[in-house]
Amino acid sequence: MKVAIIGVGLIGGSLALKLREKKFANQFSGIDQSGEHLQEALDLGIIDIAENLENGVKNADLIIVAIPVDATVKILPQVLDLISEKQTVMDVGSTKSGIVAAIKNHPKRKRYVAFHPMWGTENSGPKSAQRESFSGRAAVICDKEDSAEDAFSLVEKVAKTLEMNTIFMASEAHDIHTAYISHISHITSYALANTVLEKEREEDTIFQLASSGFSSTVRLAKSHPEMWVPIFKQNKENVLDVLNEHITQLRKFKAALEKENYELLEELIRNANKIRGILK
Repeated sequence: MKVAIIGVGLIGGSLALKLREKKFANQFSGIDQSGEHLQEALDLGIIDIAENLENGVKNADLIIVAIPVDATVKILPQVLDLISEKQTVMDVGSTKSGIVAAIKNHPKRKRYVAFHPMWGTENSGPKSAQRESFSGRAAVICDKEDSAEDAFSLVEKVAKTLEMNTIFMASEAHDIHTAYISHISHITSYALANTVLEKEREEDTIFQLASSGFSSTVRLAKSHPEMWVPIFKQNKENVLDVLNEHITQLRKFKAALEKENYELLEELIRNANKIRGILK
C-alpha cells in the first residue's frame, strides 16, 4: 500500500504519523506547495519521499487531500483526472457540500470518499502533527452511497486504523452540524479576542491576568485565516444561521443585566448547564 498526502501540515502530518505507526502502508509520499513543509515532513519521518502532484498521485493507492477547503475544491478534480479505477481519493475538509458539488459529475466520482476527522488545533505545519490526535474522535463519512464499495471500505479501514468512531451522514447535514459545534466556536473565539484587544490596551495585563478559562476560550483565535476564511465562505449560510442564533442568545444575557433581571440571568445559565449531560 502506498499513500500520498497532499498537504503535509497538521492534519495530513498527523494522519501519516498514526497510519505509519500502525503499518497501514509501506510508503508515504508528500505533495505540498511549500518546500519548507516538505523538508520538515521528511526530517520528522512523516513522509518517505516528496513528489510533485502528477507523480505522487499516479504512484499511490490512496490519496489523502489535506489542504484548505477552497484549495481542495480546485485540486480535487485534477486528482481524479489522474487516477485509475483502482485508486481511492479522500479529503479531510471541515466542509463537505462545496467539495462534493465540485466533482459531482466527474466520471471518477465513485473513487472519492468525503471524510472529516473531527479534530484540530490552532497550530499548523508538520511540526504540529500529533500521532495520537485522532484516537476516540468522530470520523464522519459523507454520502457513502456515492462512493465505490471498495473505496468506501478502504477509507473506513483508515478510520479504524486511526482508532476513530465512524459515523455517516449526508454532506448537507454535516455542514449544518459542524456550523453549530465547530465553526461558531471559532467565530466566537475570534470575536472575543478582538473585544479584549480593543478594550484592554495593556498587553502585559492581559498576559498576567488571563485565567485558564479565558485562555481556553480564545485558544481558537490563534487559528490561521488561510484555513478558516474558506470554511466560513463555503459554509456561509449555515454559519450565518447559527451566528444569528448566537447573537440572539447574547442579547438575552445583555438584556438581563441591563434590566437587573437576575432571575432571568440565572435561568439562562441553568439552561446552559444542560450541556453537562451531553459533554462529560
